[in-house]
Order: sequence, then C-alpha cells, then structure tokens
Amino acid sequence: MPTRLHRATLFALYQMSVAISICLLPLALLAKQAGLQLPVHRVVNRLGQAYDAA
Repeated sequence: MPTRLHRATLFALYQMSVAISICLLPLALLAKQAGLQLPVHRVVNRLGQAYDAA
C-alpha cells in the first residue's frame, strides 16, 4: 500500500510540475530573451525519473 501511495503521489507531483511549466512558458520565453534560464526543467526531469523508478 505505501508503494501505491508513493507512486500516486509522485505521479501527481510530476503532472503538476508539467502543468506549472506550461503556465510559466511565457515567462520563460521572456527570461530567455533577457539572457536568463528558468531551472524548471530540472524539477520536471527529477520527478519524471523518480516516478519511473517507482
């Protein structure tokens, strides 16, 4: 049961991080034009890897 709860939580966090990344896309494009990079991809990648490992 804890494994199922853990996997479901990771899946929800991963989906939420993808949705937040999509919402932040206009801000990320503006930041890129200013020469900055938002590290949102790191969060999405780590949660994706954690979900795959679970």
